[in-house]
Amino acid sequence: MAKTIRNQFDKYLTYKNLMRAHRLSRKGKTTKREVILFDLKKEEYIQWLLEQLKTGQYQHGGYRIFKITIPKERVIQASRYMDRVVHRWVVDSFLKPYFETQFISTTYACIKNRGMHMAALDVQKAMKHCKKIWEDYYILKMDVSKYFQNIDKSILINILKRKIKDKKLLNLMNKIIYSTKDKKGLPIGNYTSQTLANIYLNEVDQYAKHILKCKYYFRYMDDTIILLRTKKEAKEVLEKIKTFLEDNLKLTLNSKTQIFKSKQGVNFCGYKINEYRLKIRDRGKRNLKNKVKYLENQIKKGKMSTNEAYRYLCGHFGYIKIANVKNLKNKVNE
Repeated sequence: MAKTIRNQFDKYLTYKNLMRAHRLSRKGKTTKREVILFDLKKEEYIQWLLEQLKTGQYQHGGYRIFKITIPKERVIQASRYMDRVVHRWVVDSFLKPYFETQFISTTYACIKNRGMHMAALDVQKAMKHCKKIWEDYYILKMDVSKYFQNIDKSILINILKRKIKDKKLLNLMNKIIYSTKDKKGLPIGNYTSQTLANIYLNEVDQYAKHILKCKYYFRYMDDTIILLRTKKEAKEVLEKIKTFLEDNLKLTLNSKTQIFKSKQGVNFCGYKINEYRLKIRDRGKRNLKNKVKYLENQIKKGKMSTNEAYRYLCGHFGYIKIANVKNLKNKVNE
């Protein structure tokens, strides 16, 4: 695949590709009113979207704003369904195929065939290796302060411009990125946001791996783990990354950032990890147990079947499958 995107916008802008984006966008949301209404006239809506995008008349709509509290409190900005179809088309046609190929192999969020489980297992594997070659070593854990809210839009656009030379695509990316008026921040609810957030922090990934030569470097969105031989090395790397983040990406690290001895293990991707055990963190256990209790009550009240409850928990089975939590596994299976 070419290193830059040139004259590809119209090539990928087809009725078939937009319809495919609609089919993928509606997965798991077929009972939502706006999805039902779009589906009733999908051929007309897709044709209209096609013309709007082709002529450059497409304008991103507003947002519905609400809060979620699990796993932590966040403000979600949900775009209208029509815009979500465009987001899916942009990500699948351009952002993932052209940008993900340049990502390092040890970044895991929102990338096919990677994810939280692989991230946790890879960190544990590296910890075992470092234990073998160094005996004692240090863990640098970094967490970006309010990451999505602090992404600088002008810096992000400049990063995209290095690869995107297609004026039509750049124009659309500007409309999506500046669909909220603030100079900083990406809406957490947009399908584009997670991929754009990965593209933004890929800058520091490349710096850490190729300039600082951090061999044992792992990132899941804005959480990063680096394994280093000495505390001195860890401090030096931390200072250099802090400076890089501030100077190049206008980001800062939060109070969760710390350096500690390997024997303490590390919290990463919902697990407490050391060389020989991978345990689910207490908060994760509480959330899972509460969900199981809720589902049990729904079954008793006749509001949900056992099969429906099982499907609801499917995503959690993978979470506990790789962990050393025999009793919790038994409870969930019951």
